[in-house]
This record gives sequence, structure tokens and C-alpha cells, in this order.
Amino acid sequence: MTTLTVKNRHNNRLRAGHLWVFSNELESIPTDLPAGSLVEVRSAGGHNYGTALFNPNSLIAARLLVSNVQELDVAFFRQRLEEAYALRQRLFPHETSYRLVFGESDFLPGLVIDRYCDADVDYFVLQTLSVGMDMRKDTICEALRSVFPNTKAIIEKNNSALRKHDGLDQRESVLWGEVPDEIRMTENGVVSALSLMEGQKTGYFLDQKLNRLKVKELASGLRVLDCFTNQGGFALHAALGGAVSALGLDSSASAIERCRTNAQVNKVEEKTTFECEEVLDYLHAAAERFTTSGERHWDMIILDPPAFAKSRAQVPQAKRGYAKINRMALRILPSGGFLVTGSCSHHVSEETLLGVIQEEAQRERRRLRLVFRGGQSPCHPVLASMPETAYLKFFVFEVL
Repeated sequence: MTTLTVKNRHNNRLRAGHLWVFSNELESIPTDLPAGSLVEVRSAGGHNYGTALFNPNSLIAARLLVSNVQELDVAFFRQRLEEAYALRQRLFPHETSYRLVFGESDFLPGLVIDRYCDADVDYFVLQTLSVGMDMRKDTICEALRSVFPNTKAIIEKNNSALRKHDGLDQRESVLWGEVPDEIRMTENGVVSALSLMEGQKTGYFLDQKLNRLKVKELASGLRVLDCFTNQGGFALHAALGGAVSALGLDSSASAIERCRTNAQVNKVEEKTTFECEEVLDYLHAAAERFTTSGERHWDMIILDPPAFAKSRAQVPQAKRGYAKINRMALRILPSGGFLVTGSCSHHVSEETLLGVIQEEAQRERRRLRLVFRGGQSPCHPVLASMPETAYLKFFVFEVL
């Protein structure tokens, strides 16, 4: 096995447990070694950091596997999958749909797997974000079927822009089995009818699992506005939690149709409404109505936007976007209402987001009391030595 040597004084991150070796940290990069090969990583002093997946064409030249394994065969993946599964069973003993593998946090760098269970039948959606994992999809699928014998289908939703950094194209396909037009999964007692092939990302945003549960607990007796509703997750949780009414907004017509189906499945169609609207336009119009008439129609406003910043250079623009939507929500919420707001942009820190929200509260002459601080569901665990594995910020404020 080829050995890669890390330059002197470039191994502090690796010593602390980080799993990425950047190309400019290596003494040399082999030109005759194919992307996806296994390599051994050592310090200039000879310390062995273990086996890694190699890509000479990426800034991340090596992704450590926290092992000295010599071959990534079915047995290797089966063991890692069983370890990941055991953790999720402990975290969610009564849930069957969650993120099964979260890349580096589960020591499977560049691999994401979501599990969806419908009537004891399993479906898996994969994302392979590195060449090393992408070229081993068949082996991963065989290991999955070994660990989960009730698997009916395995899908790849490889449409992430992150694949470009590893020289990979974007594609979606069925890797194994047959995929129905619709499955039904249950989360926190809420049933969602999903199209795994047509849904965004891997079909459903499982990272908000516990945050949706908190909204369900808080929503009793409230009028709820769920912005960027997607599949209707927050609105449906609110309705089943006893909300008087819940309105979900999304710019996707197909997503809104799915929300309406989900409302019927959960028998809350009488208290839920879903509209195909641009959220910014809707909030702006609602803020204008308040300015002229003083009308306030919502007791809880949920802001769960897509990532406003996908790179560090986009952070200033993202801050303006978060400022705008939070400002308008604060303007139309009554005293005692709840602002539920967050960010899934890794490059926008919690401190930055809190600063933006507080500035807008001051501008609108509102006081905020933080009553819940959340983050990504624990099925998206954060590896303490890798800040890159943390991304979701989530807050519930009482508006005073």
C-alpha cells in the first residue's frame, strides 16, 4: 500500500482527530495512483494515522477511515453499518426512519445513507460524496442488504454540488430493487407520504426530527405559519400538537401537493392549509398589512429556509437574507408569540445568526426570550474534532 507523508508542522489537525488531509499538507502526491485507492497516511516522524481514501484531483487528498484496514470489502462496510445502526437504535428506539450514516461522523467519509421504513420494509437513499465511496457503491449495497434483510430498494440521489469537488458528476438512479411511486414513513407519530425519487436531497429533511417534535409540543392553541414548508413537516407536527390552524408556504407546486396529501393522511386537512407562494413576498405583504392595519394573524412563525450561504464568500449576502425574513416575522408576531428560526448553512455560525436576529429585534423594538436551542438531529452526530460536521442552528424565541 502506498504511503502518503504529511509535512512537518502540518499534522496538528490530524493529531486532534480530524479526518481530512489536504493536498498542500503532503510532501508529495503520487501521480500514478488511481483516485479512490487506499493509502496509508504517516507523519514525517513516522506516526501512522491509518488507512485513507485517496484522490489526487481533490483539495481533500486523503480521507481517513480510522482503521488500518487493507481492503474495503463487504465485511468492512457491514461492521461500520452495524455500529451506526446500533447508535441509532439507542438514540431512537421507537423510530425507524433516520440518517443511518453521516459521513465522517460515522467514520465512513464521503458517504451518507438515510433509512426510510414503511410497514417493516426498508428503503435506503445514498449519497457518495467522494470517489472512494462512489466506486464502492455495489459493495455498500451488498453490506446494507446483509444488515437489513427487509430492504426493498436502494437509491442513489447523487445530485449534491459537493461531488464536483471530487471530480464526480451528478446522477440519480435505483442501485438495487424496486422503488414504488410513494412510501409512507412515520416520524414522531406524524405520517408522511414521500416520493423518494422526486423529493429534494435524500427525500426528507431528517435533520429537523427533534426540532419538529419541539414545535409539536409548543403549538397547542396557536395559529402557526410554516415558511419554506417543503413536505409540510413542521405544519403537520403543529397541527397534531393541537394548533388551531397551520399554514405552510413553499415555492414548489409539487411540494405543496405532497403537503396536502400528508394532511389528509394525518386527518388534519380541516386545520391545515398549504399554498404555493414565494415566502419573501408573502412575509413582505403580511408586514405591509400590519403597518397599515395593525393585523397580526400568527402566534408562531417558523423560518426553515434553504442554505443561504454555500460558501464563506456568500456569508454577507446570507446575513442580509436572514435579517430580512426574521425582521418581517418579528414585525407581525404578537407579544407572547413564538419565532422559530434557524439556518442550515455551515458557514453561518451560531454566533453570527444570533447576532443578526438580535439586531433585527432591536430594530423592531421587540425583546426576545430564548426558550429552546436545537440543532441537527443526533442521527446527524457531530464529530467533535471536525467542525465541518456541524451545520444546523435552530432557535425558538418568545417575542415580548
